[in-house]
Amino acid sequence: MSLFPLRFIERREIARGVGHYVFQRDDGQALDFNPGQFVQIHFQYADGNAAKRSYSLATRHDHTMGPNDHIEIAVSHVPGGSGTALFEALQPEDRLHASGPHGQFCLKPGDSNRRYLLIATGTGIATYRAMMPLLERQMARRDLQVTLLFGARTHADLLYADEFRAWTDRSPAFRFIPCLSREPAGNLRPGERSGRVQRHLAELQPDPVHDIAYLCGNPAMVDACVEALKASGLRMAHIRREKYTSSQ
Repeated sequence: MSLFPLRFIERREIARGVGHYVFQRDDGQALDFNPGQFVQIHFQYADGNAAKRSYSLATRHDHTMGPNDHIEIAVSHVPGGSGTALFEALQPEDRLHASGPHGQFCLKPGDSNRRYLLIATGTGIATYRAMMPLLERQMARRDLQVTLLFGARTHADLLYADEFRAWTDRSPAFRFIPCLSREPAGNLRPGERSGRVQRHLAELQPDPVHDIAYLCGNPAMVDACVEALKASGLRMAHIRREKYTSSQ
């Protein structure tokens, strides 16, 4: 496996316990990728054993990537985690080693569906941030709607919410539905739902003929939504999924 260096540029907190990290490839090469792919960060544990962590690329991808383009990821801070310690210790100009891009959780060029149902929990939503430009381009070319359900505990746990709300404002064909499992019902804002994402799939009336679903996040959520979508008649060929958990 070929590794390449990433130079750390900056980070910002985008939700409770989640940082948005910005890097630049530091070998003069481009990291061109398909939205939905991920990179692996390679490091060593304190005892010298090799370790790696996988992170979905969050870079909004709307052009051929060049060597100076930013590489962006969302990282959950796991107390006591080796990966968390690595990222929290980063200072500007520090280097990490990475591999990739990896994965096939991408939009398919031959899709002719009328709606994408995008479902995520946690940092799984970073994948859909990367897909935004391609989806907007498709929506401009053909009759396509996009609905994004995002499961989080409270408002403080919503990643990139302002960006998705801005997309809603500029495109009537896009819906953003935060599903908040621990936010008091009286605090919900217009368009938000109370409870886990799988509770609200039926409301969207999944269509086995015209819908394609993407599921990214907590394995229990992914499994529950797969069963609900299958019960609505969707074929597995129209259900695309990627499971993950926060690594220590």
